[in-house]
Amino acid sequence: MLSQTIKYAYYPGCVAQGACRELYLSTQALTQALGIELIELKKAACCGSGTFKEDSQLLEDTVNARNIALAEELNLPLLTHCSTCQGVLGHVNERLQECQSTKPEYVQEVNSFLQKEACSPYRGTTEVIHLLHVLVRDYGLDKIRQRVTRSLTSLNCAAFYGCYLLRGQKTQYDDPFQPEAMENVFRAVGATPVYYHGRTQCCGWPLSSYATKESFTMAGMHIQSALAAGADCLVTPCPLCHLNLDSRQPEVEKVIEKRLGLPVLHLPQLIGLALGIKPQVLGLERHIVSTQPILKKLGLG
Repeated sequence: MLSQTIKYAYYPGCVAQGACRELYLSTQALTQALGIELIELKKAACCGSGTFKEDSQLLEDTVNARNIALAEELNLPLLTHCSTCQGVLGHVNERLQECQSTKPEYVQEVNSFLQKEACSPYRGTTEVIHLLHVLVRDYGLDKIRQRVTRSLTSLNCAAFYGCYLLRGQKTQYDDPFQPEAMENVFRAVGATPVYYHGRTQCCGWPLSSYATKESFTMAGMHIQSALAAGADCLVTPCPLCHLNLDSRQPEVEKVIEKRLGLPVLHLPQLIGLALGIKPQVLGLERHIVSTQPILKKLGLG
């Protein structure tokens, strides 16, 4: 399918460069192994994770128009591995593309702020796409299947899509209520998909700063549901979901008064394991909930 390297402007986002550094590491390792070239947008700013618009829609649009314009300078699609960034950037891109014909003066206003900062104007000429959909649509499941050196046949994987990836944009890469993209990736690397109630719902992260108990109760409900369905691990395409489901799982356990202990993997970590990439390179030792049960099941522990 691919005769040459495919290339993207890479927007890693904030969380992958801090609290979930393992996502940054595993994305780099996976894309290098697959021959996907990423040109990191080092001048990009935080997308705001949906909070900027609470103060000003213009602020959210301007900040993210600049992020998108950085990719447009390279004439490349913008790739992110964060569902929240995908939802925010993708939605801004769609809104401004529509405004180019319905409210051109608004786009001009946005670009006037970019011009003051000596930034390239937003043109609306590129696509914002998540790593998951790059792998499924652009790279292809057959090619991933061909690259597998360590089949994950013993692993039962439960996808946790979260909100933004499925319903943050008008553009749909998958069914927003009955998605299959992640499950199809699981099958391609030999793992068994686990279906459970809650895989397309909110992880609770947006509530965590002001309704902590409710947030952790939501996360606990999803983890318990996945465990009851026989999951060996959750796999998520969103580092913010990962924070609520993995990093805060010990706190979740205290709120729901129940032991959980379910490992939560980032999507590129799971695929990386199937490609034979070493667990240390994928950052699997950085998780709060130990990934050792997964590694032992794969004969790596």
